[in-house]
Amino acid sequence: MKQLRKDLAYSFIPSFFLLHLLPNLYTFFMNENSTDNIVIPQSPFKVLILHNIPVLPLDHPDADSEHEVIETVEIIENALAEHGVRFERFGLAKDLGPLIQRLNSDPPDVVFNMFEGFADFTETEVYLAGLLEWMKIPFTGSKSQALAVGRNKALAKAVLQSYGVSTPGFFWVNNADVPENNLGWPVIVKPATQDASIGVDQGSVVTTQNDLVERVKLLLKNYGPPVLVEQFIDGRELTAAVIEDPEIIVLAPSEIHFTIRNKGLWPIISYDAKWKPDSVEFEGTPYEYPAKLTPELLEKVKDTVKRAYLALGIRDYGRIDMRVSSDDTIYVIEVNPNPDLHIVTGLAISLDSANQTYGVFLENLVTRAWKR
Repeated sequence: MKQLRKDLAYSFIPSFFLLHLLPNLYTFFMNENSTDNIVIPQSPFKVLILHNIPVLPLDHPDADSEHEVIETVEIIENALAEHGVRFERFGLAKDLGPLIQRLNSDPPDVVFNMFEGFADFTETEVYLAGLLEWMKIPFTGSKSQALAVGRNKALAKAVLQSYGVSTPGFFWVNNADVPENNLGWPVIVKPATQDASIGVDQGSVVTTQNDLVERVKLLLKNYGPPVLVEQFIDGRELTAAVIEDPEIIVLAPSEIHFTIRNKGLWPIISYDAKWKPDSVEFEGTPYEYPAKLTPELLEKVKDTVKRAYLALGIRDYGRIDMRVSSDDTIYVIEVNPNPDLHIVTGLAISLDSANQTYGVFLENLVTRAWKR
């Protein structure tokens, strides 16, 4: 099996557990149940799998999260082929000309939107969805408006608050003039328009005004404004994926256990905790699926997840991350309208709670988009 890694996912879970949860994972990686002699009916539509060509060099500190898209695309292709879905792949570089020419000359029936935006121009994730909408080409995943809100953590939190969804207190900063913190200490400081925990490390949690100012300056320099300053909720961390089939289904949540506390580290999901398997933080943040929750708390979690999903106008699938305080108050800390679809990430693993396999989920995804 190729290198396992986390994107609020389950790569820490042993491979035998993955195989138990997703029987078709064995097909992908072990070539069991070969379909070489089986005639698979072909879909009536053709799919264009659209993804970004990585722009960061492999030695860049944020490269892991960007380059894994190619592996994910290959896995999706295998799954679609097993279900008779006809497809082509198109890697998008900075020049939009070839893509527009391709869409005009041979319009696909459906675009499988795997485009996550370029690492050095993340707004392009939104622009690409807008282009497809303009050209009236059906595509999987959320519309441009939901992607625009979801990619700005500060804006997303404001929307959640307006819909009555609990989220930690926060403010955002656009320049080095950092206001006095009135949220209490500690706070966690993040680049507001990055995902995959880019810009998040043990230095993200600060306990003094001086440290807050220095952290904000660092993130402004590395990622630009805005910078999100958020109340740090020291509690259980849960994550839950959502799919539509066609009704909204909240999949079974999982819990991150922060054994890194034993090493004096902050209990957070940093970039290293997601992407660096040899790091102390990766080893010290194992996931448990499904999370052990009381029936009452599980019901509250599912209700919160559904309301957050609807508040941001997410379509097809998404992921909601939460902290649960000692009194079982649920705080939404992030809403992701475009989560990783790799077969060993959280959404794929939790499909078993909806009695779906990975391949069926993907086939349903493109079929619904085609029918829109």
